[in-house]
Amino acid sequence: MASRSSRSWGLWAGGWIAICLTLPLAAQQNDRARTEALARQAGDRLQALQREADRLASEERNVLGDLRKLEIDRQLKAEELKHVDADTTKVTAELDAISARTAALQQSELTSRPELRARVVEIYKLGKARYLRLLLSASDVRHFTEATRTVAALARLDRERIASHEKTIADLTSSRKTLEERQRQLAQLRANAEKAQLAAQRAVQARNDLIRDIDRKRDLNAEFAGDLQAAQQRLQGALRDVSGSAAIAALPLKPFKGDLEWPVDGTVRGRFGRGARANGIEIDTAEASDARAIHDGTVAFADTFAGFGNLVILDHGSQSFSLYGDLLDIGVKKGARVDKGQPLGSVGATSAGVPGLYFELRVDGQPVDPLQWLKRR
Repeated sequence: MASRSSRSWGLWAGGWIAICLTLPLAAQQNDRARTEALARQAGDRLQALQREADRLASEERNVLGDLRKLEIDRQLKAEELKHVDADTTKVTAELDAISARTAALQQSELTSRPELRARVVEIYKLGKARYLRLLLSASDVRHFTEATRTVAALARLDRERIASHEKTIADLTSSRKTLEERQRQLAQLRANAEKAQLAAQRAVQARNDLIRDIDRKRDLNAEFAGDLQAAQQRLQGALRDVSGSAAIAALPLKPFKGDLEWPVDGTVRGRFGRGARANGIEIDTAEASDARAIHDGTVAFADTFAGFGNLVILDHGSQSFSLYGDLLDIGVKKGARVDKGQPLGSVGATSAGVPGLYFELRVDGQPVDPLQWLKRR
């Protein structure tokens, strides 16, 4: 009897010891599997960041090439404007000269007007016969010859003076019209050149802004890659240590900007920066659907909160948090470790009485637009 009892005790004790040994081993295996999964996730994201870095570098090279072309174009536009200004100055000077000649001619005409008036009076006195009467008034042949020469000379002078005056007026009028038309053309050319130069300057400024934006993205990309590489090193250390804990096996949130999964399937109903709850977005989705963690983290809050109904807050480390409000029920507890995609609760009704999820994201402790961090749809 005692022997049977001893054997029973031995079997029970051996089974208990096996269970006690199996439980830590299973936990370690789970931790290792989870750490390996995180390491793969970090590696995949690093590769994505490297592809993005290569794309940004290529884009910057192309933009720099475009910028050099735009700079040359801008210089050409500036030279064109200089030539137009020089032509405008020249035409303006020529117009001024024509105006001066016209004024001098008018002054000469005013000066000679009394003489011309007197000649007109004398010619009028001669009557219709005019020069013929002057010829017939000669007393002899010698006087007739002299009168003939005088009449011919006077007639020629009158014709030449009138023709010269008319030609000068016509030439000045034609020149003025030509120069005024040229001046109008130059004014239009100057307006076009100024417009083209302004467009070139704006294009150069836009390219410079684009380069600065690319540089900012490249710096941010390098920062994210550095954070992930540091996380990878911690994960490798956890893999070497069988007792590596879940606290060590974690990935930072920032390197996954623009690649985070959506907490629910649906469309955005309330935008960031608008409405009463401007720190987040409101997603229209089916009631009772799962609200899922966008990233690995620890439950920092899981309870009812005024203005947000049932609320879950996940701590992702480095002052990064995600908030899930208006839940119908909560499926996690404070302090629990959750994985990306794990359900946190079910979607309830918003303050407006319609089904939906309030979602908020805080990075470095400050609210950010979740649409800049979630995957594009």
